[in-house]
Amino acid sequence: MTAYFSETSLRFLRGLARHNDKAWFQAHRADYEAHVRQPFLRLVGDLQPAVAAISPHFRADPRPVGGSLFRIHRDARFSNDKSPYKTWQGARLFHERRREVAAPSFYIHLQPGGSFVGAGLWHPESDTQRKVRQFIFDNPESWRRSAHAPAFRRRFDLDATEVLVRTPRGFPADFEFIDDLRHRNWVFWRPLDDATMTGPRLRTTLEKDLAALAPFVDYLCAALDLEF
Repeated sequence: MTAYFSETSLRFLRGLARHNDKAWFQAHRADYEAHVRQPFLRLVGDLQPAVAAISPHFRADPRPVGGSLFRIHRDARFSNDKSPYKTWQGARLFHERRREVAAPSFYIHLQPGGSFVGAGLWHPESDTQRKVRQFIFDNPESWRRSAHAPAFRRRFDLDATEVLVRTPRGFPADFEFIDDLRHRNWVFWRPLDDATMTGPRLRTTLEKDLAALAPFVDYLCAALDLEF
């Protein structure tokens, strides 16, 4: 077992949060490459066998461009915040058909004091939301097994940052999982502390988390007519 990240990785991201400008980033680019980007790409590549064992249709792609790792640069064109860089690094383990249709993904996030692992659908389009809601309504027992198993809920939290106040149109208010239908995102996640992210058991921890999240992702794939 080997560590991927270190205190130097976290120190770089903390420094970037304090000095989010091009001059500082360029002066510390070597630290970013050596302690954040390259270790993350190595982690993604090392996770691919575990991802393939979960589903042959998902990919942990370590390519530097076009792979799983998100760019550190922000797209600030439509934001009031013009900071040029993200203060975190993340990777999406994606479905092979992600460019054709909306698809759930697994996700790993590195941020000092805010790292986590999760999976699901984040900011899906309205049509995708409708499909998932209808599928949950039509298949409540399999939803119970994949998203409400006691051991699963003790381990992961359902993101609740965007929830409708009213019951979605077309669904009865007394439906058992009506609160789940109010969600705009369907993402389960759990935090990972800094010691875990910088420790030698990170890969095995993530492999167990990805496997535990797999039934939930399988359910979302079924809702969207995707292979799993």
